[in-house]
Amino acid sequence: MAKRKRNTTDSAPAVAAPSVPTKKLKQTATPKANSSKPTTIQIITGSYDRVLHGITTTIRSDDDVQFADTFLFNAHTSAIRTLALSPPSAPVPKQSQKIILATGSTDERINLYHISAHPPSKISVPVIPSLTAKAVVENPQNRELGSLLHHASSITALYFPTRSKLMSSAEDSTIAVTRTRDWSLLSTIKAPIPKAVGRPSGDTAPLGGQPSGVNDFAVHPSMKLMLSVGKGEKSMRLWNLVTGKKAGVLNFERDMLVEVGEGRFSSGEGRRVAWGNTKEGGEEFCVGFEKGILVFGMDCKVRCKIVPTPRSKIHQLSYVQVGDDEDSQVLAVSTEDGRILFYSTNIGDLESAKAAEGKTQPIPAAKLFAQLGGKDSGVTGRIKDFAVLNIGEGSSRDILIVAASSDGAVRLYKLSAAKDLAQVGEKVNQVGKLIGTYETGNRVTCLKAFVMLPTPEGAEDEEIEINEDDDEESADSSSDDSE
Repeated sequence: MAKRKRNTTDSAPAVAAPSVPTKKLKQTATPKANSSKPTTIQIITGSYDRVLHGITTTIRSDDDVQFADTFLFNAHTSAIRTLALSPPSAPVPKQSQKIILATGSTDERINLYHISAHPPSKISVPVIPSLTAKAVVENPQNRELGSLLHHASSITALYFPTRSKLMSSAEDSTIAVTRTRDWSLLSTIKAPIPKAVGRPSGDTAPLGGQPSGVNDFAVHPSMKLMLSVGKGEKSMRLWNLVTGKKAGVLNFERDMLVEVGEGRFSSGEGRRVAWGNTKEGGEEFCVGFEKGILVFGMDCKVRCKIVPTPRSKIHQLSYVQVGDDEDSQVLAVSTEDGRILFYSTNIGDLESAKAAEGKTQPIPAAKLFAQLGGKDSGVTGRIKDFAVLNIGEGSSRDILIVAASSDGAVRLYKLSAAKDLAQVGEKVNQVGKLIGTYETGNRVTCLKAFVMLPTPEGAEDEEIEINEDDDEESADSSSDDSE
């Protein structure tokens, strides 16, 4: 029996609206841009508990912060070690932009996801009882893409130099270059496995095994050079990305390692590496060790050192742009005791020490001029990772720092680029205003964040509607079957 067609003419009698709201995922009308428009940030954390957690943060003009869960699930079968975000896709009229999220774990897999670059749509649903009071805002445009199995060991670092390329390193001593268009492996750079010179007592490595693998790598802004540091090597390698071959090796001298806390019983291997730029010295790069950092010029000569006082283990480092020019950068370092330290590596700010009789001149030390967090701010746990975001332009530009601790707390700090970090003084200033804290409940190991873009006009949003029409149609079909 055919279905009857509903009459939707204007002469039909009015029907009262249902009292229960429908479930819709639809973007409301975009308000006009003004100075008080809130800023939305997408925060993504990976944890030792295999959990991938997405958090949306809305910051209003009065520093009122609201957190909401975007996604929360077990992404891997073992601990998540690293994350990477690609640049957003090219803007297309009436279409939303997306960002690729890559996650690396000790299970040898690289998982890929599409993340919306725009704030999630507002959801209207009936109130459902919940065990937690945390808000949940799901974005239907976030979806899983698949997994990559290019490596044969734990993933150590991921990076998108451009939207079309993904670079990954692992403990199998390889750096893979993958094309994002079809996710095919373009090239594999093989780092040599170091020879076992001496093994520490109590080493549990198998017979014939030795520490190997790439700890970290950094691509030069020109996309032609790359630096890498590996396990069991007291050196740093320079790679030519045009040919994919080794361009040079820089060995760390024993005196250098001693000054940054790498003594006789330390591994002496680099753990982090990053490119930077300063006004006076030009381009530079730094190598992070367990308890210190060495900064080199483009001539591969050591320029200065960084050793936190009191001494503490270093977990993450990053260059932060503090001025309008790209060469106005300072080095931010997170430590074991809950601090983020800001150092100036300009040649004029270096602090030189007098050499003792019969000994060589010590390496100059970078100038510490600002500190965020620490015991004075009530933060004592290690800051495992952090992200630096810029909001605004010119003199009114603010810096947001998202810091993740191993205890599961994600803290959001607000700094003024012109007041807090632009001037290097003699005194170490306590900077940053804590505007929000979110407890994830997991042991965070890595973090990424980005400022979400405003939704373009006319963009088509996915809609999920539950209304009475579906119920009526199902009732009609059941009655037809019974007849």
